[in-house]
Amino acid sequence: MRGSVRAPRSSASRKAIISLTPGTLSLLLQAHRCRCPRHRRSAFIYSRATPMAAWAARPLRSIHLFKDFLLCPALLRAVEELGYTEPTPIQIQAIPVVLEGRDLLAAAQTGTGKTAAFALPLLQRLQAHPQTQRAPRVLVLVPTRELAAQVSDAFRVLARHLPVRGALVFGGVSPKPQIQALSAGVDLVIATPGRLLDHLQARVIDLSHIETLVLDEADRMLDMGFIRAIRRIIAALPKKRQNLMFSATLPEEIRTLARTWLVNPAVIDVAPRNAPAELVDHRVYHVDTSGKHPLLARLIIDGGIRQSLVFTRTKHGANRLAERLEKDGLSVAAIHGNKSQGARTRALEDFKQGRIRVLVATDIAARGLDISELPHVVNFELPHVPEDYVHRIGRTGRAGSSGEAISLVSRDERDRLRAIEKLLGRAIPVAA
Repeated sequence: MRGSVRAPRSSASRKAIISLTPGTLSLLLQAHRCRCPRHRRSAFIYSRATPMAAWAARPLRSIHLFKDFLLCPALLRAVEELGYTEPTPIQIQAIPVVLEGRDLLAAAQTGTGKTAAFALPLLQRLQAHPQTQRAPRVLVLVPTRELAAQVSDAFRVLARHLPVRGALVFGGVSPKPQIQALSAGVDLVIATPGRLLDHLQARVIDLSHIETLVLDEADRMLDMGFIRAIRRIIAALPKKRQNLMFSATLPEEIRTLARTWLVNPAVIDVAPRNAPAELVDHRVYHVDTSGKHPLLARLIIDGGIRQSLVFTRTKHGANRLAERLEKDGLSVAAIHGNKSQGARTRALEDFKQGRIRVLVATDIAARGLDISELPHVVNFELPHVPEDYVHRIGRTGRAGSSGEAISLVSRDERDRLRAIEKLLGRAIPVAA
């Protein structure tokens, strides 16, 4: 879970900001008491929590290893089985805050362990305070199906030795299995706003017992037009609850909106705001619109690029580019919102396994695609929103691996390029 990021940096806010010094961490962790389930059955979606045995806390001076968080043995065992010992900066700062039940606004680069930063402490709290009621206690909202599946997988792996039930809720698939899972009773729900609102309106789910709300990739959900759905969902939640907002970027207008939902939040910035991953090499090719496809094909074929994620602005553009690259003899698939969930899942799995060389995607794929050691991301068209550039290239240069971000820029996109460079605080080198 270690990522390549700079040392944690503080961020000013009108709300209270927690000073996450080693002394503060020690005070937080001394106040926390961990509890752990007696039995070790692997059951993320199968078994109900049972009474816990107390596990004494001990004072800590600083955080260096996962065991320093005083997580229960079942969670530590899952982390160790994954081969992780040292937490990342976002985990070091966020986990104690979440364990204490505070609201949190956190910004961190992609690939730095944000999901575990809230999954581990929330699983810990579920087990420390078991309930007999069947309604969910944790709600995680995400913008896309792919991210929902990724977050669900992370919870499932970390909860493998805990008696926790979870449900994955998103559109594009039959609602019946989701309804059955929710009816059986769950501890946590990971959902996209649209499908969750459908279930809420149909009275399939009861959100009146939610203790913690997590908005993951919060800025993207708002950018994608989920604000009305999110507000309706929040209206169904208890007023007294913990609120966590995580994202790779948190522009000021999103932070302002977040202040209406968060109460006295801790604010964490572990990287410069809207900064891309540090291990990504950026390049720009200035080219006419008609020359983009030939140049892309030449870069992939002659450059020996074995795996490339290519972004377009529209679904039609993604389909058209995929068809043209296929005619060039490349193995390629397209992924966007009009594709069925089954088709999107197959395309992503084929890409991960190396069965296809090029995956053409719209910005829906900028969130939730977890591809280890992806070497190249190509902006066939620059995004309308500069922050989306950061999310796109965040698919490469993850967890200590280097990557390359290539942008094909036509004359009418130069204003967008300048906006991106202004956001990054530097010019992007021109290759041609």
